[in-house]
Amino acid sequence: MNLHPFTEGLAQGQLRYQCCEDCGAPQTLSRLACTACGSERLAWQQASGQGTVLAASVISRAPSDAFRPLVPYTLVLVELAEGPRVVGHALPGTAIGDRVRAGTFAHEQRNLLRFAPTA
Repeated sequence: MNLHPFTEGLAQGQLRYQCCEDCGAPQTLSRLACTACGSERLAWQQASGQGTVLAASVISRAPSDAFRPLVPYTLVLVELAEGPRVVGHALPGTAIGDRVRAGTFAHEQRNLLRFAPTA
């Protein structure tokens, strides 16, 4: 089974993002071309996992039966130290402005992204 590079990274305990090989601009989502210069030379990089919470929301109603066991859970939008932004789960009490570090947790036979505050 071929996994997407982001998903494959999570399965290996890594957080990955795309970066332009021409101008160095990080890409927030999986892209076919750089959003800064238009180059198609994009490569997957391993992120440090460090970031800052820009938004946080507590989910009280599961979007599907698969997520019902996790309710309530916190989702956060994090700006990574390298520049791209990602959404992931977070430990309860994680708030806007918190410095966090990425990790993963297993759920429904796959690894999901989860952030925890740094000490």
